[in-house]
Amino acid sequence: MALDELKSAVPDYAKDLRLNLGSVIGNSDLPQQQLWGTVLACAIASRSPRVLRELEPEAKANLSPEAYTAAKSAAAVMAMNNVFYRTRHLLSDPEYGTLRAGLRMNVIGNPGVEKVDFELWSLAVSAINGCGQCLDSHEQVLRKSGVDRETIQEAFKIAAVVQAVGVTLDSEDVLS
Repeated sequence: MALDELKSAVPDYAKDLRLNLGSVIGNSDLPQQQLWGTVLACAIASRSPRVLRELEPEAKANLSPEAYTAAKSAAAVMAMNNVFYRTRHLLSDPEYGTLRAGLRMNVIGNPGVEKVDFELWSLAVSAINGCGQCLDSHEQVLRKSGVDRETIQEAFKIAAVVQAVGVTLDSEDVLS
């Protein structure tokens, strides 16, 4: 199992990450599609080749072709949206908030999977990319759809751990 290989690659000084990786993926209460879509979208968003290489095969095996594509789509569109909306929010000139975005985001309206799943994956990617406006937007859609806070937190726990493992392993690769 690639997850076991990834966990064993985590150095002893980051043992907590190893344990957390096993926990957030192996002991998750999320349905398989939500879990593995979140894992795949976060692995992509982490920008860690090693994490993506290790987690993608298991994600692909646990997702329908539509969900696999939708998780990759969530990572792609949020890579753009997180930069755009975070920048607009951080600029001190509020006039940018009144301007039309003019960016295509059709996949958000028709992701090919349940809207809740796509929103959860988008929220997790937004956590990695640090866009508060996007986090608020996706969290509100999820809450209005009846998703509880524990489920939402599960997604950003996965994001936090996958990102931390990626940073740690990539830095170890550079230092070795």
